[in-house]
Amino acid sequence: MSSFSNPHYMYLFNMKNGKKKLAYGQSPEDALQILSFRLTQEEMDEIIHDEYIKVSQRKLQEYVPLLG
Repeated sequence: MSSFSNPHYMYLFNMKNGKKKLAYGQSPEDALQILSFRLTQEEMDEIIHDEYIKVSQRKLQEYVPLLG
């Protein structure tokens, strides 16, 4: 089955330091799981898992200064 049949989205999660972390997945939970593959546990602990917004690719540039 093609990956195009399962849409993915971009999510910006708030972090405890006031910045935001960009993640990509089918759902917020999926996006966090994907992040966990490349971040350490300490880095994952900085992410507030239930505070996020869904971001379209067109508006992503507006959020670049907030990324951490």
